[in-house]
Amino acid sequence: TQSKNILGYFVNVERIPNNCSDSPNRIFLKDRKILLNLSMAYYEINISAYNEAGESPQTIYLVPEFTPTDLPGQIHVKGQGTNAVVTWTPEYNPKCFVVDWGTGKEHMHMKIVTTTTGNFTLENFQPYKLYKIMIHASDVCQCESFIRHEKTFGVTHFYSVEGVPKTGPTNVTILNITKHSALVKWNKIAAEDCLGFLQGYRISYTDLSRKKTLAVTLNSSTTSYHLTGLKEKTIYRVQISGFTNAGEGPLTFSQPFSTPKYGIVEPQCICIAQHES
Repeated sequence: TQSKNILGYFVNVERIPNNCSDSPNRIFLKDRKILLNLSMAYYEINISAYNEAGESPQTIYLVPEFTPTDLPGQIHVKGQGTNAVVTWTPEYNPKCFVVDWGTGKEHMHMKIVTTTTGNFTLENFQPYKLYKIMIHASDVCQCESFIRHEKTFGVTHFYSVEGVPKTGPTNVTILNITKHSALVKWNKIAAEDCLGFLQGYRISYTDLSRKKTLAVTLNSSTTSYHLTGLKEKTIYRVQISGFTNAGEGPLTFSQPFSTPKYGIVEPQCICIAQHES
């Protein structure tokens, strides 16, 4: 009944961060859909309905992060203590660039850069924190015009100082155990626990009877590994750690597991022929 009385919708589109004093873009709609041409900056969209009695409470929608694929520009970042020098080579010369940087949607900073040299210094970086740096080109440098004119040039991530992971991978499980093999699976280390760019994992598996350990290094996208060359009727334990350029983090241990004495025997069909007398 209420929807029949709706006369239209108000849509407020606000860039995050927004250093400008002007109010968000307010769009009036009759339909329940809108096409927005946005850059890869963060955006908050507030939607409300109205009728003759007034305006409804707002529904808040945060635009999901875009995957930075096929962007035209490369960004290079060099740390200088707590500062970072950001350089890029423009594909053309817009009137200005808009630089966003921070550790997340709630902690972003914004700066309009009117120079076309492609060089900018960012300040007050904290160690062991992952920063996202975005550069957008715009031919109109007034804040209220960014939504219509801003185009993302490039996106990169940066640590001013890298640390070792503060935890190991979680949920280490051993599956499909046979006489000479087993499958190890784990959950990757959370990004906020890496404290640096995760380069990969190190897996060690130890024969507890002989105290003999074998190890293998895997890339950071891997979350499983097939152990081979195991001894039958032997107890093993697996331990896994992650590592960054700063070094190796703590180990995660699996529960011990035992390989069987016999392999898996496939069931066979036994046919009995009956002879008539």
